[in-house]
Amino acid sequence: MRPEVQTFVADGPLPDWDANEEAIDRRVGQLDAIPTPVTGEEARALVSCFGPDDCYGVAWTLLHLIETWHQRLYDRAVNGGLVPRT
Repeated sequence: MRPEVQTFVADGPLPDWDANEEAIDRRVGQLDAIPTPVTGEEARALVSCFGPDDCYGVAWTLLHLIETWHQRLYDRAVNGGLVPRT
């Protein structure tokens, strides 16, 4: 697992609505530092970081990051001729 993902996961779940702006900005910066696409292992670890609410939209950024793994799998299946490109 790449260090950027390890750092994000080590900080635990996203904070909830009462977090201060500095804490939210720090988590956004950590997410932005993670190169895409993520691996399957990284996606599984990142899933544990969803918090009790959407953290002012940061949870959506986390979701989209996790989805890059799915897109990577799809692209590999297309490139391997296993599924047609839609």
